[in-house]
Amino acid sequence: KRVVINDLVCEGCGDCSSISSCMSIEPLETEWGRKRQINQSSCNKDTSCVNGFCPSFVTVEGGNLRPKKPALQTDSGRLTPPQLPDFPEPARFDLHSAWGILIAGVGGTGVITIGQLLGIAAYLEGKGIVTQDSGGLAQKGGATWSHVFIAPTQDAIRTTRVSMASADLVIGCDPMVTAGKDTLLRMEPNRTHVVLNTHTAPPAAFIHNPDWADPTSQCTEAIQSAVAVDAFASIDAHALATHTLGDTLYTNPMMLGFAWQKGWVPLRLESLLRAIELNGVNVEENKAAFAWGRYAAHDAAAVQTLTQPAQGVHFTKPDKTPLPELIAKRMADLTAYQNVAYAHEYQRFVNQVQIAEQGLQNCPTASKLPLTQAVARYLFKLMAFKDEYEVARLHTGAGFMEKIKSEFEGDYSLRYHLAPPLLARRTQDGKLIKQKYGAWMHTAFALLAPLKVLRGTAFDPFGYSAERKQERALILDYCNTIASILPQLNASNHATALAFAKLPEQIRGFGHVKAQHLAKVRPQWVALQKELH
Repeated sequence: KRVVINDLVCEGCGDCSSISSCMSIEPLETEWGRKRQINQSSCNKDTSCVNGFCPSFVTVEGGNLRPKKPALQTDSGRLTPPQLPDFPEPARFDLHSAWGILIAGVGGTGVITIGQLLGIAAYLEGKGIVTQDSGGLAQKGGATWSHVFIAPTQDAIRTTRVSMASADLVIGCDPMVTAGKDTLLRMEPNRTHVVLNTHTAPPAAFIHNPDWADPTSQCTEAIQSAVAVDAFASIDAHALATHTLGDTLYTNPMMLGFAWQKGWVPLRLESLLRAIELNGVNVEENKAAFAWGRYAAHDAAAVQTLTQPAQGVHFTKPDKTPLPELIAKRMADLTAYQNVAYAHEYQRFVNQVQIAEQGLQNCPTASKLPLTQAVARYLFKLMAFKDEYEVARLHTGAGFMEKIKSEFEGDYSLRYHLAPPLLARRTQDGKLIKQKYGAWMHTAFALLAPLKVLRGTAFDPFGYSAERKQERALILDYCNTIASILPQLNASNHATALAFAKLPEQIRGFGHVKAQHLAKVRPQWVALQKELH
């Protein structure tokens, strides 16, 4: 049994993360804002995340995950580098003393395995070897280090941990861990070499902060400042592993190959490949990852050209979408949500804001129409509130069903985790209790979705709930507030109007979760309204 999140239904509220404390729930940046996704490679399948109060969770029972197909592979289909050109091995250096290697990353991703591979390879060569592993509060998902010493003889090694300012090589499998104090203090500008994977795994802070910001650029700058310019090299091994091997599980072996090709690992190629064989896990795939890492170190530009389609793993920030495209997409979605008239109502209001903002004088910040962008984005969010009809439409849409088919194969069935207000039981404090519904719910959704024509009418059975009344009232209050300020919009109140226009971003979730978010936003909502008037 596996869990899948329908990101179209997801509101990005983070309740699932708070309930489960699961690090396999990761951010997914989309045109519609930040959502959530399940990392199937690291998921431990305890399914506690489905207890988050959100109807986006679906469990797939039976069947299997489809084997992940890399974008690049040989004609035979084997997961090996496709006809990589011959390229030389790095220059070897004589090892006269202990060489200290620190592998820094996130627990559960293979950090310890890389240390073990180095240990086995060194043993095969008859070298001295010591490895010691250490982790933070959590083995899986927490900061993890593997300390490795390789020396000409065992007697040359006099410690088990890389000391402060004494690392010869740092293999940074995660930027946040590598830029952490425990790792940075072991670097020395005239000694340490660093290879860095520039993809950051979402930390525990993401569980409690849905708006967590990726600090990769700041981390990279801190690491670069700690070593010499020619002793630092980086690669997005996460994207490269996804594109070439179809799975991020091979990120760290790729980092090992990258470091070896740089000439910073004092071991022979055949020893490392034999160590991968002796490890006995996905041998060919791990060899391929090592080879791709080597090639990336040898010719980064060529690898970037080969893997150009992998740019799909990076998402454009929402505020970079051109305004006409942003409006057009939302009009199309509102048409599907309700009808053409509803979409035109949205368009007319956004146009009013745009005309007012374009007419501003002496307001440099208004030149890029940030207020219009914000209203276009967040009025849509309010107007397309996810009621029962919309959840039904999104769950039966072709996009979600194709996603399921692309990820799973075999004889499987879907289960939906919902709390329908007219059917669900309640806790003593009035909160709805989620229940699991069988595959028949898909048929029920298909019957319910077309009944969106009842939305907002006297015949809407769901429209009388306090939540639906509140959602409709928010749209009216938002539009009235924005409309009232447009005639007096000027350089002095533009920033305040923009702050108010963005407030719906913080109103997320369903049921009591959404009510809690709204309660937090309400004081600011009222304060900004007063300031605008």
